[in-house]
Amino acid sequence: MLWESLLSLQRFGDNIKRIRKHQDELRLGFEVDYDRIVFSSAFRSLQDKTQVIPFSKTDFVHTRLTHSLEVSVVARSLGRLAGKEIIKNHPYLQETHGYQPNDFGAIVAAAALSHDIGNPPFGHSGEKAIGHYFLNGKGANYKSKLTDKEYQDLCSFEGNANGFKILTESKAGTPGGLRLSYATLGAFIKYPKASLPHQPTEHVAHKKYGFFQAQKSFFDTLSHDLGLANSKTAYRHPLAYLVEAADDICYTIIDFEDGIHLGWIEEEYALEYLINLVKEDMDTLKYSKLKYRTQRLAYLRSLAINSLIKDAVRVFTENETNILNGSFGNALLEKSQYKAQIKDIIDLSVEKIYCSEEVIQKEIVGYKVITALLDAFVTAASNTFFNKDNSYDQLLMELIPENEELPAKNLYQTLLNASCYVASLTDGKATLLAEKIGFK
Repeated sequence: MLWESLLSLQRFGDNIKRIRKHQDELRLGFEVDYDRIVFSSAFRSLQDKTQVIPFSKTDFVHTRLTHSLEVSVVARSLGRLAGKEIIKNHPYLQETHGYQPNDFGAIVAAAALSHDIGNPPFGHSGEKAIGHYFLNGKGANYKSKLTDKEYQDLCSFEGNANGFKILTESKAGTPGGLRLSYATLGAFIKYPKASLPHQPTEHVAHKKYGFFQAQKSFFDTLSHDLGLANSKTAYRHPLAYLVEAADDICYTIIDFEDGIHLGWIEEEYALEYLINLVKEDMDTLKYSKLKYRTQRLAYLRSLAINSLIKDAVRVFTENETNILNGSFGNALLEKSQYKAQIKDIIDLSVEKIYCSEEVIQKEIVGYKVITALLDAFVTAASNTFFNKDNSYDQLLMELIPENEELPAKNLYQTLLNASCYVASLTDGKATLLAEKIGFK
């Protein structure tokens, strides 16, 4: 992989090559990506989607929107710091092509901003509910009518693949979706593979999949343009490691912080865990003068995030050669000097937060709501595709927004569109819509 290819400014539909030296320094193409994501309806909907903890009536907790904004801020710092080191190691990028350290920050920030844009309502239980519907529910009836890869897309519905669909799918009037730069799209794709075949490796890029069969053609074009693909495989874009690290840093620290604010994790117990992570950089005198819990948490949080950012950049820089040749198979935080402290925090979060009664109840409700919606809209879309729709199906299709087209040129894309429509709903909209069609 070559950095000058990986930093491509090309967009869908371009007929001429975009050159970095020709860019307007006041409105760089990678910064345009960020703007386009912020103003998209799919991004705005994240304000009413659960991150992990259900929306609280007693204290603030993070939504997908606030989480995504925070991840993008961390990602920008990671990208700029890593970019400085990359340009130091490859000065021709700046001297010949005009790339700057901030370019890397802009790419990673934009990709990170959109990293959850394809996630269904009700957290990760939403993905599981959609997959369960096609694997064990009424959706299993479609198996014989689909290829193995098409059916697997539905049975292991993946928010990352749905995000790629949202960012790149052509619709009437919007060819190429948001038309983001190829560099940003490459950094967005954490898992550069299809749902099948399963990869029997421990490489972090093979943990999940990153695109549906409906987007395979554009994925291949993108991978080829960026220099990520050979005849056998597609490699992960190096900057995707930084996007992943930003997400890992934020959910490790911020979910933990939410649990403390809600009283699910005792303050003294929790602060001790954070202090173990930052004790080398901690100003003990300054900390002792902080009067309120929110002040103490904010101080430790900022130190923790800063420590993890610097360490992630260190791991990235030390392993740049292996990252560029596709042989680095770990997430950056897995090689962190703070790995033990991170594990302690995550283990406590699993016990006190992710397995809490409130989170489990939210997932149960999510399963029921999403199953009810899929049963209605998948059936209606399928019947319409086969010209077997009845008056009830027609009424349901009237509820679909005008920019959403469920019936498509084949059954697979029809089922996928129906599933992605349900995935696009917010927690509140999904619940309200399920109630309208008779769910109690």
